[in-house]
Amino acid sequence: MTAITTSDAQLVKQESSPPLAVVDLGSNSFQLLVADFSHGQLRVIDRLREMIRLAGGLDQAGNLDAASQQRALECLARFGERLRDIPADRLRVVGTNTLRKARDSTEFMDRARDVLGHEIDVISGIEEARLIYMGVSRTLPDVAGEQLVIDIGGGSTELALGEGHEPADLESLYMGCVSMSKAHFRNGKISAKRFRKARTDARLELAPVAKRFRKAAWERVAGASGTIRSAAAVLMGLGLSKRNITVAALEELIEQMVAAGHVDALEFAGLSERRVPVFPGGIAILIEVMKELRIRELEVTDGALREGALYDLFGRLSDEDSRERTIRAMEQRYHVDHEQADRVELTAMALLDQVATDWKLDQPFVRLLLGWGARVHEIGLDIAHSHYHRHSAYLLEHTDMPGFHRNEQRLLSCLVGAHRRKLSEPFLYAHAPKRWAKRVIRLAILLRLAVLFNRSRTYTFPDALKISAQRRKLTLSLTQLWLDQNPLTLADLEHEADYLRSSDYDIELQVIE
Repeated sequence: MTAITTSDAQLVKQESSPPLAVVDLGSNSFQLLVADFSHGQLRVIDRLREMIRLAGGLDQAGNLDAASQQRALECLARFGERLRDIPADRLRVVGTNTLRKARDSTEFMDRARDVLGHEIDVISGIEEARLIYMGVSRTLPDVAGEQLVIDIGGGSTELALGEGHEPADLESLYMGCVSMSKAHFRNGKISAKRFRKARTDARLELAPVAKRFRKAAWERVAGASGTIRSAAAVLMGLGLSKRNITVAALEELIEQMVAAGHVDALEFAGLSERRVPVFPGGIAILIEVMKELRIRELEVTDGALREGALYDLFGRLSDEDSRERTIRAMEQRYHVDHEQADRVELTAMALLDQVATDWKLDQPFVRLLLGWGARVHEIGLDIAHSHYHRHSAYLLEHTDMPGFHRNEQRLLSCLVGAHRRKLSEPFLYAHAPKRWAKRVIRLAILLRLAVLFNRSRTYTFPDALKISAQRRKLTLSLTQLWLDQNPLTLADLEHEADYLRSSDYDIELQVIE
C-alpha cells in the first residue's frame, strides 16, 4: 500500500478549489492550463496552446529576433485576456530554456509581463526537470520502485529519476527539437547524413550523464511533452507500435523520413502541421536517449511541466511549499546553527510587523523572503568567516534551489549579501529586479538589525523595543536600563547608523523610561 503524504492528504480532503492557472513559455510552444482540484484529482477547465518556436528566433549571440518576440507578445495578449480574472497568487508563469539563454532580454520580459498582466518566472533546467517529474508522477498510477521521466522540449531535454513523487536525480541537457532541427535539418531537408550528424550531437550531449541514469533499476520509464507524444501517435498510425515506443520502431520511422526527403513530404497520421518542422530533430534526440540509456520501451504520458507547476502551486497554497523544503535542506547542507537562525528569524519578524505598513512591506512573499534570509544568512560560514555574507550570496544565486525561480534566488541573494558591512545600494539596484530594489534594501535593513540584536547568539531582543519607519528613516525606542545593560549592542547600533547613513538611510535612537 502506498503511503499518503501530507500534500496527498490535503488534495484528497479538499473537495474542490478555486481555479489555478499555469502558463508555460516553452522554446517551441506557449501553453496555458487552467484547472482545479476536485477530490484529490487535477481537473482541467481550459487549455490553450500556440506554436511560437521561440528557440528558432534565437541567434548564436543569444539575441531573440523581432519576429519571434512579436509572435510571443501577440500570444501572451490572448492568454492575458483568459487570465484576467485569476488572482496573482493562484497563477504561475514559467519561462524555460530559450528565456534562460536569451541575453539582454530585460526589455522583452518587461513588455511580456505588461501584456500578460503577470510576473514571469524564468526557471533553471534542474527546476524544470523537477516540475516535469512531479507532473508525470502524479498523473500516472503509482509504481513500487524507481521511475525515469524523459521530456524533450524545444530547447532542452530533461531527465528525472526518482521514487513516488520525489525526484532523486535531475538533469537538463542543452538540446531540443527546435534547436536540433535548426542545426541539422535547415530548410526542412532530411537525409541519412543529416540524421547521422544530429544523432552524433545528441550522443555527445548525453555522454556525461548516460551512465548515471542507466545504472538505475527502473520500474517504469515515461516520456512527456510534444515530441514524445507525437512520436507515439505516428508510430501507432504506421503500425510500428501498439502503445509504447521502441528503438526498432524509431529506426524504421527514420528510414521513412529519409525516404520522404523533406519535412513538407511528411504526411504521417498523428503528426500535426505545427509539429512537422521540428519533428526530425526531436526524433534524433529521442532515439539516442533511448539507445544511450538502454531503454527497451518508453511509456507515453500526458503529464508534464504544466501539471507539475500546478501541483507545486497548490502546495504553496497548502503549506507544502517546496521552497521551504529547499531552505531546510540548505540549512542542513551548510551546517547552519539552527538556534541562531531561529533567533534571527524571530527578531526579523518582530521588526517587520511594526514597519510593514509604513514601508509597504505587507505582501505575503515579502515575509517569506525575509524569513528565508534569516534562515540561511550564515551558510557562507561553511566556506570562510571572512566576507561570509558574500559567500552566502554567491551560493544562493548559483546553487540549484528546487521550487525557486531565477528572480527569487537573486532577491534572496541580494538580501543576504547586504545583511552586514557596507550597505551598497547601487549593488542592490543592479542585481535585484527594479520593482523590488527599494523593498530589498528595506528588508536588508531589518535583517541587519535582527542579526545585530542577536550578536551574542543568545536571545537578547528587547521586548520593549518600539520601531517606526518613515521613508528613509527608522526610529528605535529603547529603555535606558536596557541600553546600560547592553553596551556592545549600543555600540553596534551606532556603527550601523554610520553604515546606513552612507546609503541615505537614518536610524534615530530614542530613550524611553
